[in-house]
Amino acid sequence: MSIYVAELDTTANANSAAEISALLAAVEAASAKQGGEFIESQVTADHGRVFAVIEHNNILELRADLEAAGLKVDELALVRLVGAELEDVKKLKKAGQYLVEWDFPEGLTMEKYLARKKEKSPLYNDITDVKFLRTYVREDMVKCLCFYDGESEDAIVAARQVVDTPISRLHKLEG
Repeated sequence: MSIYVAELDTTANANSAAEISALLAAVEAASAKQGGEFIESQVTADHGRVFAVIEHNNILELRADLEAAGLKVDELALVRLVGAELEDVKKLKKAGQYLVEWDFPEGLTMEKYLARKKEKSPLYNDITDVKFLRTYVREDMVKCLCFYDGESEDAIVAARQVVDTPISRLHKLEG
């Protein structure tokens, strides 16, 4: 099975914790409809976006099932998990205080990205107030989603500067 990230716009229909729970239950049910598995979700603190990670065999079937469940899917993309093992992530279901989206520059390949990640990752060992958790890299090389625990948004920005990696969008995640 492949791993996908579904980005859902929830501004119109998920303003409370109960509505978010119902939305996540709908994602889980839609994911399982044709044998997929809902791996984890990250919800922005303002409840505006949900990033759902799903293991599934077919992106078209998955999109159809999510949309049939009434979910507004802004993006659905095949991803590669970097920095963690899928079986470990499956045990968590929720992790991270911050999500960084990095829109890749044109021409960046997966091989170049992975080489850069390998070179820069050891620099995180010197940062005490931020912990890198994992990254989902879109196979189409549009962007990646990086999850962190940290003391503040400023600490996340500083950590990204240490590894010389841009931030396109920074989200505080629901606790």
